Amino acid sequence: MAQPGKGGRLVLQRLAKRYQGMVAVDGIDLDVAGGEFVTLLGPSGSGKTTTLMMVAGFTPPTGGDVALDGRSLTALPPERRGIGVVFQNYALFPHMSVAQNVGFPLRMRGVARAEIAARVRRALAMVQLGGLDERLPGQLSGGQQQRVALARAVVFDPGLLLMDEPLGALDKNLREDMQSEIRRIHRELGVTVIYVTHDQGEALTMSDRVALMNRGRIEQVGTAEDLYERPANRFVATFIGESNLVDGTLERDGGGWAVRAGGMALPAGGPGPLAAGVPCALVLRPEKIALQPSGGGLGAQVRDLTYVGDFSRYRLDLGGGVALTAKVANRSGAYRPAVGESVRASWAAADAAVVPAETR
Repeated sequence: MAQPGKGGRLVLQRLAKRYQGMVAVDGIDLDVAGGEFVTLLGPSGSGKTTTLMMVAGFTPPTGGDVALDGRSLTALPPERRGIGVVFQNYALFPHMSVAQNVGFPLRMRGVARAEIAARVRRALAMVQLGGLDERLPGQLSGGQQQRVALARAVVFDPGLLLMDEPLGALDKNLREDMQSEIRRIHRELGVTVIYVTHDQGEALTMSDRVALMNRGRIEQVGTAEDLYERPANRFVATFIGESNLVDGTLERDGGGWAVRAGGMALPAGGPGPLAAGVPCALVLRPEKIALQPSGGGLGAQVRDLTYVGDFSRYRLDLGGGVALTAKVANRSGAYRPAVGESVRASWAAADAAVVPAETR
């Protein structure tokens, strides 16, 4: 977590946006603590960028409110909100030098020339671009241009920084480098960050919390571990990582719980708000399944095997229409059955979540 108190607290209340009857954002609520890094994650059309643009002031909401440190921003134009914004396409002025681009927000605020020069130097040093201040954007690499855009967004010390898929145009290695740089800068400044991406790996590795959006709504807000280990519904379970989902009925199983499907009881963790006898789905991550040649667990037959390098993916048939995928690490001495072989599949009940049969 970033340094507390330096960034502004952002609160969205029933924030909504409609376009000619189409709902883009459907009355969402979100409370972001000062200095927190929160990512809006979701598929294309989920409303994440529209939400960001309403916070920035570029898109007027049709309902709800945006407040920063208790002050409503909804009626203010973008230039009066005091928010830093970084776009995917950088939005640099091609005819201005690096220093002029970074200093632009300060000139618009009437800051003295000497102060601008000092703050631009500090901002460029922070993003490791010292010595490139006289170059034009066209003379820089994509990663360097992104650093200039980031320096420009933070040079005036905003309490809130918005980032709209800022790494989408970069290649894989450069994108990973910039992820580390953004997190470092976030820790140094303690600024509140709202980050938009459709890349779940990026969201899970960079964020203090993730707000997973779908069809204009927030499906779940939590840490990476919350979303991966304790999904709130089927959408979260299928969007975040790889999951086995088995439809069935929740039942008591001795002192614990199970999902009955295909005539067998599949061990499950706590059911949350669900009660015994209701339709539900078991959520089981493939790496949680252990395979043995004999012993406890449920009987299964290996139907397919795929070697993926660091692990092998097994497709298992448990009978009764129940099929599971298991991932087994390819390490020395590991049990690695062949296609057609009978095995025993087991998992800890606590590793299997239970979600409602339908998301809505």
